[in-house]
Amino acid sequence: MRTLSQQDAPLYEALEEHRQSRMVHLDVPGHKGGRGNKELREFLGRSCLAADVNSMKPLDNLCHPVSVIRDAQYLAANAFGATDALFMVNGTTSAVQAMIMSCCKAGEKIIMPRNVHRSAINALVVCGAVPVYVNPGTHKELGIPLGMRVCDVEAAMRENPDAKAILVNNPTYYGVCSNLKEIVRLARRYNMLVLADEAHGTHFYFGENMPVSAMQVGADMAAISMHKTGGSLTQSSILLCGERVNADYVRQVVNLTQTTSGSYLLLSSLDLARRNLSLHGKEMFEKTVEFVSYAREEINRLGGYQAFGEEIIDADAVFAFDPTKLSVHTREIGLAGIEVYDLLRDEYEIQIEFGDIGNILAIVSAGDRALEIERFIAALYEIKRLHAKDPAGLFDHEYINPEIVCPPQQAFYAEKESLPIEQSEGRVGGEFVMCYPPGIPILAPGERITGEILRYIAYAKEKGCFLTGTQDLEIERICVVEGL
Repeated sequence: MRTLSQQDAPLYEALEEHRQSRMVHLDVPGHKGGRGNKELREFLGRSCLAADVNSMKPLDNLCHPVSVIRDAQYLAANAFGATDALFMVNGTTSAVQAMIMSCCKAGEKIIMPRNVHRSAINALVVCGAVPVYVNPGTHKELGIPLGMRVCDVEAAMRENPDAKAILVNNPTYYGVCSNLKEIVRLARRYNMLVLADEAHGTHFYFGENMPVSAMQVGADMAAISMHKTGGSLTQSSILLCGERVNADYVRQVVNLTQTTSGSYLLLSSLDLARRNLSLHGKEMFEKTVEFVSYAREEINRLGGYQAFGEEIIDADAVFAFDPTKLSVHTREIGLAGIEVYDLLRDEYEIQIEFGDIGNILAIVSAGDRALEIERFIAALYEIKRLHAKDPAGLFDHEYINPEIVCPPQQAFYAEKESLPIEQSEGRVGGEFVMCYPPGIPILAPGERITGEILRYIAYAKEKGCFLTGTQDLEIERICVVEGL
């Protein structure tokens, strides 16, 4: 291996060298650099189509990297303080699933909060592992699910010493962090692996005064959504491995489900994003925090909204808070978050990340401009002025503690019957129901359907949340497990 530094981008450099060559392509893809699809070439550009190539010796192979992809992954591991790094082109969903599937076999336990992304529970459906849920609790005023309290984690480990691993959100979509360092310490005592879903925590590795990152405190694996706050293309992610993990085995697990036709557009974007973060990440996230701090202060001046931040830290269920998160509570102006989300897009041409029952989330980065932040603040002022109403009757919490009847895999593959959703109370769900984003299931396979869950689903539909997960695309029917 040649001597490499963070100034290098070996995969990008090899791809650029190939792109400048006069290579005749009698291979896939069939668009042949865009010549075979002129409309696509005009839409995406010649350079993009010329870089959309297939695996070949000079460009290495994602399934078995031995040259430039291996070098790029080495640099990524070094940048993130990990022992190994694997490039992922099936999104962070595949990284989360690979973490779980490489640690747990059918019937083995894994401890996790219930407010995990659907990808984690999907992994349980695929591999047959059994969840031990830790109730994250709910913030009384904001209604958002929080992190895991250390005492609850320790109780789960003490009661389930045979669990193979614990999965931790670092942070949650709302920016809430658990005490990851203490959780790692407890896991070592019980000989469990620590897996971190850091889909929203890429910047923890490069910004100053951030909550701790998974690799920093000795977690065993972390799933990183580089495309969310790291600047790579959508669907590109990195799976980090610590020294206690056999990364070569993890790669075999990844190859069970990840495409054999890895996109070089996605892969090269990971290489370039890593270089950019290594060289400029500190300044980038400093600017991000400045934008968010200013917006948070100005939004709170408007009255009615609560742009929350580090003041919700309690050193327990909220051990730390991500300062780059611009989360805003909307219920006091009488509007659900999804209603503000829709108004921002439809009337003010501002697309934010998501709106749910009581909050909105705007993702801010150094790529934003001050004028856009001002437009956002002004739009919130106008929405309050024109649309505010009595908040009475609004649903006041996002998280419902589940009643687990059977493991997700058993329920998902069981014989099922389809019922009108309003007639399903008391039955056991055989499929998911969730708002997307954030993709945290309201109901997961194997959980009892309660009146509270049905009221939440009906309310979310009424307010305009985008619901997913059921076979019925209209979310009017739901599959329940026969005999349960």
